[in-house]
Amino acid sequence: MSEQHLLSEGPLLDGNGNLADAGYAYSLVRKYDRKAITASKMRIKEWDYYYVGNAEYGVALTVADNGYMSMASISLLDFRDAPYDITVSKIGAFPMGKLNLPSSSQSGDVRFKGKGFDMAFLIEGKRRHLVCSMSKFGKKKELFSCDIFLEPTLDASMVIATPFKKTGHFYYNQKINNQIAHGYAKLGDTTYDFNQDSFGVLDWGRGVWTYKNTWYWSSVSTRYKGHTIGWNLGYGFGDTSKASENMFFFDDKAYKLNDVTMDIHHRAHGGDDFMKPWTFRSKEGDIAIQFQPVYDRHADTNLLFLRSNQHQVFGTFSGEIHADGKTFSFEELPGFAEKVFNKW
Repeated sequence: MSEQHLLSEGPLLDGNGNLADAGYAYSLVRKYDRKAITASKMRIKEWDYYYVGNAEYGVALTVADNGYMSMASISLLDFRDAPYDITVSKIGAFPMGKLNLPSSSQSGDVRFKGKGFDMAFLIEGKRRHLVCSMSKFGKKKELFSCDIFLEPTLDASMVIATPFKKTGHFYYNQKINNQIAHGYAKLGDTTYDFNQDSFGVLDWGRGVWTYKNTWYWSSVSTRYKGHTIGWNLGYGFGDTSKASENMFFFDDKAYKLNDVTMDIHHRAHGGDDFMKPWTFRSKEGDIAIQFQPVYDRHADTNLLFLRSNQHQVFGTFSGEIHADGKTFSFEELPGFAEKVFNKW
């Protein structure tokens, strides 16, 4: 693997609002301070996104402050006989920091409350506690609630500080994979049990983004043949010459990976066919994965000058990853891969 730059401790930004250093780490060694940002408050984007799931169903929870808009979102996904999702998002205008999202993923709680809606991401020792309720969820206007604990299985996480070419623009991101889930979600009279073979991932993001970009992201957190296994794979935005965001997790160890490419089948008349198998590969040959889609959670919000076209595709992964002289082979790991285009 080619050399990638390991971040040292210190402030994330310099006096001009640019990254003081770019690269990767296994924890938040660089300190994020919203007050050090020199770009407009309208351009700052901060979010906490959790996905908790297993091979049969999952829940995605988001609280985001994107400068000109706030968003709190709940998605319930069912991958069984006839896969579907129900997604409800609450949108607000011009929060510009009023959500007070914490400057670290390790301390401080996230809370969002509205009419008939309450969401909290709580830090309780080493555990994370996700609690939410929405009184009128989905077309049937049923009560949705969830109460889920996440416990870490390893100390390492994927952290990357990525600059953009534009002055004062950057992305500081942490993915915490392989968190064991305990708890439930409930919609009406139906309960979704997350007490067995269920795991969660946190996508913690803070930064100032450019207006137009596309990203690819894949995440797996699961158990396989008695081992905890997972990864964060992604690319598509910013200057990643100092480090990639690719990392593989196996039991209590994290393995840094270099590049990855996600090949999506193209239709004969143009466009991606997200429900046909994807291929994951790398220049160095350390990644060889086939992704079999089961369900495409597609959302396209187009407001002319603002657009978010998202394809979050859930399915199973089979193949192998080579890291640190070892070969890790696997079959039918549940997880997701996505392609997202934003003008924001």
